[in-house]
Amino acid sequence: MTRSNPSARLSAIPKTGVLRALGTMSGTSLDGVDVAIVETDGVAIHGFGTSAYRAYEPVERAQLAAALGQWQGPQVEAAGEIVTRAHAALLAQVLAEDAEAGADQRAVDVIGFHGQTLAHAPRTQGTLQVGDGAALAVELDTPVVWDFRSDDVRLGGEGAPLAPFFHFACAKYLKRDKPLCFLNLGGVGNLTYVDPRFEAAEDSGALLAFDTGPANAPINDLVQARCGQMMDEGGAIARGGVVETGALELFLAEPYFARMPPKSLDRNDFAEMITLVSELTDSDATATLTAMCAAAVAQGMEHCPEPPEVVLVTGGGRHNPVLMEMLRVSLDCPVAPIESVGLDGDMLEAQAFAHLAVRVARGLPTSCPGTTGVRACVGGGVVSVPGGEE
Repeated sequence: MTRSNPSARLSAIPKTGVLRALGTMSGTSLDGVDVAIVETDGVAIHGFGTSAYRAYEPVERAQLAAALGQWQGPQVEAAGEIVTRAHAALLAQVLAEDAEAGADQRAVDVIGFHGQTLAHAPRTQGTLQVGDGAALAVELDTPVVWDFRSDDVRLGGEGAPLAPFFHFACAKYLKRDKPLCFLNLGGVGNLTYVDPRFEAAEDSGALLAFDTGPANAPINDLVQARCGQMMDEGGAIARGGVVETGALELFLAEPYFARMPPKSLDRNDFAEMITLVSELTDSDATATLTAMCAAAVAQGMEHCPEPPEVVLVTGGGRHNPVLMEMLRVSLDCPVAPIESVGLDGDMLEAQAFAHLAVRVARGLPTSCPGTTGVRACVGGGVVSVPGGEE
């Protein structure tokens, strides 16, 4: 891994004031790449800019899927090249369109590049996100912050979830004064409990975050294998099914749910879920996997220090009306898509890494004991600048 020259970092990214940051994210659902601009000083959100999406091509998605769970080797190297190439193309497009549209605005100051997670086992082997941030910095002629998770894992943290510090900033941006939850339903589900009555995200008690359990990943895998579809579009398959309660009970007996947070998962940690529904019809199996996702969230909500005012749902799962209705039935508080408060549920993760990039550049923490279980607040991330690499 290439790390930047520290003196080059200091001169490349302004150390005070509001920055225009471009964040990029490709999640465990392997659907594609999101990019979004955020104006932030690393503490408060001052505005949101343009965003864009690029779907992975079927051959790209297949190669990434083949590398999942691997830590090294030709498939991992090929996956890294795919991720770097896909991000470079979309980032270059957005930077060009942003420059053309805003002749009177500053250029993007920094890019936050998450990369693609292939493997995540923080208690044993660590965490692996592929993609070359240093190469992107050179190609795009813009400083890039990347490898956000490794420092957290080295200091005893789970390395995930990392969006909670941005969720705290969102709660402040929305001028909330009561605890609320952000629920991201991507390949894996993760929950952030935010208490905006605290001054800063790193304050003890301001945040609690953890992965709730599998979300879209097993549903997508099942319907792709059985029905040849990328996802259960609109919950159409699950809507016609009946939940198998025996399989649901076996799922909830998994030791993961008894662990106290913070805690995190790899995309394939619950791969045996599909075995539990292997003898069910397509609709019953899909309905049962959907119920498992909702039940895992309900279990996780028991860890909230106070009942939240609302659960705001982001990620692809919010588009599944069957899953959303299961959540509303299971939880003792209102459940709503994050668009109900004016935020963009498709881009929240990309926006998070734009915000985190500025925090890294400013020497601010990006995780804390309440979000990843790390021993102390840590600001993870490698900064690469054009021509500044060692």
